[in-house]
Amino acid sequence: MDWHAESILDRLRFEGHIEDREFDTLIAETMLDDELFDSLRQSAVCTAAENHNGLKVYLRALIEISSHCRSNCLYCGLRRDNGKAVRYRLSEGEILESCDKAYSLGLRTFVLQGGEDATLSDERLVPLIRQIKYNFADAAVTLSLGERSEASFKALFEAGASRYLLRHEAADRALYESLHPTPATYDGRMEAVQQLMRIGYQTGVGMMVGVPGQMVEHLAEDLRFIAHTKPHMIGIGPFVPCRNTPFEGASAGDTRLTMIAVAIARLCVPNALMPATTALATLLEDGDTEAILSGANVIMPNFSPQRVRGEYAIYDNKSLWSLNTAADIDRLAARLKAIGFNIDFSRGDYTEQR
Repeated sequence: MDWHAESILDRLRFEGHIEDREFDTLIAETMLDDELFDSLRQSAVCTAAENHNGLKVYLRALIEISSHCRSNCLYCGLRRDNGKAVRYRLSEGEILESCDKAYSLGLRTFVLQGGEDATLSDERLVPLIRQIKYNFADAAVTLSLGERSEASFKALFEAGASRYLLRHEAADRALYESLHPTPATYDGRMEAVQQLMRIGYQTGVGMMVGVPGQMVEHLAEDLRFIAHTKPHMIGIGPFVPCRNTPFEGASAGDTRLTMIAVAIARLCVPNALMPATTALATLLEDGDTEAILSGANVIMPNFSPQRVRGEYAIYDNKSLWSLNTAADIDRLAARLKAIGFNIDFSRGDYTEQR
């Protein structure tokens, strides 16, 4: 093991910070050194356990409420200009039924995810969120609906949503702008993240690993951004190409590099809630458990109605985690127990570092 990289890892693990330039070194050396790779992942798992009362995994019920999107991100299968994408919108009744099913199986967080759909107005979402909170008072509502106005963020927060996932996508301005055609802007995305945090949301950021144009120094910049911002939730997965997009012929992101990024992010924000992404499971067998063994501590099974499950095609061959019965929960619990983890059925709120 490279002694310099080992020293950097030790300082990140036990002191909680490293110099900005050392992120690049740690990433590069860990890609080459299997012993350092194993040590990094073990450190991330220990850090997660220390800050979340043991080796546990929280469950979030993912409900994909709309595949319509006004944005035109070059990598996304739901981009506005993809005329071959399947478009749908769930009704309020379907959303509430999905929440009810998840709640009956013990889940206490609902994640409403969708494209930037103009019909998902405050006039529609505020009553929906209030109804969810009325029906399931002890459950948390997480939103992942893209950029909105600050007034809209506030209205949804006041209605009862307490968490918001908005990946920053790229901390490097030039890379961000190469992925997102106008009117999307780097400044707009960064301001939206700050607005969410100021309002009081438990706020999630994150990025893809291996998106076209991304270099190791870009990934290091993303991790520095995470270290300095201290978000409450962090989502990191590999880039997976999607047909009928400008990036359909690009290579997928590296799964080892993804696990390195997850582990470093865990050490940067020890108390964060970090999902095992479906993208990693799409590219890597047992990608969910490999993410958990890299420091992730959340799994988000899909509770969208069967009629649309699989139609939220942000990339090709998307892995679908679904829990339809108590027996499915038992099988997931057994898989996690095999690697030393247990399911935690609580809301799994963010708490300050221990």
